[in-house]
Amino acid sequence: MLLVNDKNQVQTLLPKVVLSPSFLLILVFVYGFIIYTGYLSLTDSHMLPSYGFVGLENYQKLWRLPLWSRVVKNLAIFATLYIGVSTVIGLLLAILLDQKIRGEGVLRPIYLYPMALSFIVTGTAWKWFLDPGIGLENTMHKLGWLSFSFDWIKNSHYAIYCLVIAAVWQSSGFVMAMFLAGLRGVDNEIIKAAQIDGASTPTIYRRIVIPMIRPVFLSAFVVLAHLAIKAYDLVVALTGGGPGQATELPATFMYSYTFTRNLMGIGASSAVIMLAMIFSIIVPYLYSELRGERRS
Repeated sequence: MLLVNDKNQVQTLLPKVVLSPSFLLILVFVYGFIIYTGYLSLTDSHMLPSYGFVGLENYQKLWRLPLWSRVVKNLAIFATLYIGVSTVIGLLLAILLDQKIRGEGVLRPIYLYPMALSFIVTGTAWKWFLDPGIGLENTMHKLGWLSFSFDWIKNSHYAIYCLVIAAVWQSSGFVMAMFLAGLRGVDNEIIKAAQIDGASTPTIYRRIVIPMIRPVFLSAFVVLAHLAIKAYDLVVALTGGGPGQATELPATFMYSYTFTRNLMGIGASSAVIMLAMIFSIIVPYLYSELRGERRS
């Protein structure tokens, strides 16, 4: 009996012992630094951390900066188009593959491949493609279409849309995989019953299938919104935040003010606002998931 109890205790303690180092590292290097960043946002830190408490002064300075207003506007444009277009394309691709078409096994990895690339690689590749001197415009000119012009990446009014194009290209396949998993989880008996009643395929998807996978829409929104808010490497590789400040986003703003302009307090306050944006998305999502589990 004692041996059985000892064995049960070992089985209970072993997972905790194995996971405790990882838990401590996460506690210190993730949540510890989040708290530390929050504290720095309340200090007069410049090039190096300082501990002169200034309260919310950095936040007041931040919201008075014209550049921060431009950053927030850029984020609104980028996030709205990125989330919307990726969701639509991902859903359409998932519906296409859900028709059991030939070659699905080949098409799936092709659509998913961009997500396997880093955003640095994606940004560099699209920078070459969109550059008027060596990319699409130059190729069209060599083919004889001399009037063709596509210089968005050099135009301060359209450069933000180049970020959207590259980000959508990379993420649409991942969104497709999420929707395809949701579509494959729909009961076929419901679809067959609708087909017997004479419902067309578009009607079945619009009235029955898509409403049944609403949780997938929420999951896709959370993932894409999180990627949009913390977008940094794609911006650096593709536009560098330019031309001018046309494609500056919160992450590039935070890095610039913290490590280039040596205004760590303002940089930390922008990081805290980014964290608040992410929390405002994730917390309601987790609440809805937990409430759904309790109901079930």
